[in-house]
Amino acid sequence: MSRTPLVLGNWKLNLTRAGARTWCASFRALAEAEPLPRGVAIGVAPTFTSLDAAREGCAGLPVLLGAQNLHWEPSGAFTGEISAEMLREAGVTHAIVGHSERRHVFGESDERIGRKVAAAREAGLVPILCVGETEDEREAGRTEEVIEAQLRRGLARTAPRSGAELVLAYEPVWAIGTGKVALPGQVEEAHGFLRSVLAAATAPGLASEVRILYGGSVNAGNAAGLIRLPEVDGFLVGGASLDPAGFRRILEAAAAG
Repeated sequence: MSRTPLVLGNWKLNLTRAGARTWCASFRALAEAEPLPRGVAIGVAPTFTSLDAAREGCAGLPVLLGAQNLHWEPSGAFTGEISAEMLREAGVTHAIVGHSERRHVFGESDERIGRKVAAAREAGLVPILCVGETEDEREAGRTEEVIEAQLRRGLARTAPRSGAELVLAYEPVWAIGTGKVALPGQVEEAHGFLRSVLAAATAPGLASEVRILYGGSVNAGNAAGLIRLPEVDGFLVGGASLDPAGFRRILEAAAAG
């Protein structure tokens, strides 16, 4: 099954509206100097306040707009939150759900993440469900147990009807922002396991269509080797996505893989 790679830049708590405009202007200049690589889907996930600046700044470029989080309710007394419908109205098509920083810094449970996945799908957004083990869990031999539970609970309230309705991202917690990258064998093993769990939870044909991204200190230097792995369908890129030129090199690696 051929799956078009997806590379999504997660800007995290970076880039103001002015910074988002500058990023888009630089990325546009790179695209005008040399056409963007074909055969790869491109996206960025700015902060909520920079969504419109990124959408306007990248208008006319093949750049999908993602959100870094969302609430599971459509409205109500949830101060500081934002709904899936609000994001869709802002031009968002994809939403990151269950990022390790949401799980481990903000204490989000699998149950809440599952509700967010369902809310995203109900509003017509594509959830990017993140799963991954901590270093202690890997050393204890619990990687498969942990990521299977996260995947199954993340989909407990909804089931995709096609591969286009879901993206998975494997992001070992110990490799995020640390400079450490999982070994190719570790990545391929985890991605293959996730696809087998997804096949058991849904259908083999559907599971073969779902893209599974790798996230964890991805940069222009290691992307080419990772994308050659059969089960790696792109990247969820953190800090390296803040540099338009470096981000483009990751896109080129993904397209060439």
